[in-house]
Amino acid sequence: MRFLLLLIVCLATIRPVSAQSQNEFCGLTNTSFRAGEVITFKVYYNLGKLFVGAGEATFTCNLEKLNGRDVYHISGDGKTFRTYDWFFKVRDKYESFVDTASLQPLRFIRNVNEGGYKIYQNVTFNHTDNTAVSNESTLKIPKCTQDVISAIYYARNINFDKYKPGDKIYFNMYLDEKLYNIYIRYIGKETVSTKFGKFRAIKFAPLLIQGTMFEGGEKMLVWVSDDGNKVPLRVDSPISVGSIKVDMVEYKNLRYNFTSLISK
Repeated sequence: MRFLLLLIVCLATIRPVSAQSQNEFCGLTNTSFRAGEVITFKVYYNLGKLFVGAGEATFTCNLEKLNGRDVYHISGDGKTFRTYDWFFKVRDKYESFVDTASLQPLRFIRNVNEGGYKIYQNVTFNHTDNTAVSNESTLKIPKCTQDVISAIYYARNINFDKYKPGDKIYFNMYLDEKLYNIYIRYIGKETVSTKFGKFRAIKFAPLLIQGTMFEGGEKMLVWVSDDGNKVPLRVDSPISVGSIKVDMVEYKNLRYNFTSLISK
C-alpha cells in the first residue's frame, strides 16, 4: 500500500489536466505550518469488523538552503509495520524543497521500495520557463504546479471561509512525468473523533477515479483541524478489498496551539 500517496489522495483526486482547468492556488502565503513541525499518521486496514494497524507515515518540515534560496525541506517517510513486512514490505521516502516565499516546489525526490518494486525520481522545477525536469523527461507545466508533497502543505493554507459546502477547489500537480488537475470538494465543518481525540474539523469528499485500490465516486472522507494549523486528522475510505482509516497519532512543534482539540 502506498501510504504517502494515500495521504495525497486524502486531499485531492487525480485527473488529467484539461484546457478548462482552473488554478485557484497561486499567490498563497504560508500561515499554517513552520520549520520543525513533525506529524505522524497511522494506517489501519479493515477486512471485516476490526481495524488493524498496518503501517505509519511521518512528515517533517525543516528550514534549509537550496542554491542560495531559503526552502522548506519537507520529507514524508512511510513504512509498513514489521508484522506486515512478510506480506508486502513498504519503505517509501518523498522529499520536496519548497520556496519559503512563493510556496512553489523547486525540487522533488521520490525514493520508494514497495514489495521489492523500486522507483527513484529526482525532479527540478523551473518556474521561470515553466518546466519540470526529471531524470527521464522534461515536461512543460502551468504556473503554480505542485508536487505530491508540496501540494499537501500548500493546501493547508486555504482560507475555507471563502467557500460554501459543495464548492470545488482546483490546483495542478506533477507526478510520474505527468501533469494532473486536482480538486477537493468542501463539505463543511463538524466534530470528528479519532484515535488521538475529539476535534472540531473541516471535512472534504474527494471525487476519486476508480482504480486498482480505490472505488470511484465520493466515498472517501477527509477531516483536517479547524484551526490555524489545518492538520490532516482522519481519512476514511473503502478500497478494493476492505477499507482503510488513516489517523494523526502524534505531532510536534505546530505553529499554533491545537485549539481544535476538544478532548483526548
